[in-house]
Parts: sequence; C-alpha cells; structure tokens
Amino acid sequence: MEDKIKNKISELISSSKVFLFMKGNPEQPQCGFSSQVVDILRYYDVEFKSFDVLSDPEIRQGIKDYTNWPTIPQLYINKEFIGGCDIVTKLAQTKELIKLVNNN
Repeated sequence: MEDKIKNKISELISSSKVFLFMKGNPEQPQCGFSSQVVDILRYYDVEFKSFDVLSDPEIRQGIKDYTNWPTIPQLYINKEFIGGCDIVTKLAQTKELIKLVNNN
C-alpha cells in the first residue's frame, strides 16, 4: 500500500473517537451492512465520523489492506479496528460496544 493512502487512512481514523468506513453515508447508506452499523451507533447515541468508500477506490481497497479485513463496513474506536457488521452487532447485543465507546 502506498504511504499516501496509508497516511490518509490513519488521518481519517484519528479524526474521531469512533470512525466508520462504510458504503454511502449515514444519511444514505448504500448497503444493508453499513445501514445496520449506522443504526446500532445511532441507537446508542454514539457520535461518529464516517467515510464513503464508494467515493474513492484507493481508500476502498486501502482500508481492506490496512486491516487485512476483506469487507466493508469497518468500525474503529480510539484508532483500534473493532470489526465489521457481524462483530459490531454481536458487541451491541452483549453491551460490549457501548463499554468500548465509554471506557476510552
């Protein structure tokens, strides 16, 4: 991965305590999985920033390489990769997600 892409991804992740790489934006998600993660974050009233990977093919592939995780969405809390939709959903069901957000 080019340093330029890696640096851009690091800047995005650092721009908010909770950051979501998704397809579309929170107001108009472009896939069901992205929509589900947005719904979970909103349910818990979590402030977050996001990036629409459909708007930039380099970031779309770069984030997959950055985490070695093949799918979007990808959620970060305190610059740490948490996971995709399935993991976020499971963490929400067990109340661990809100603990991760509130503990740091």
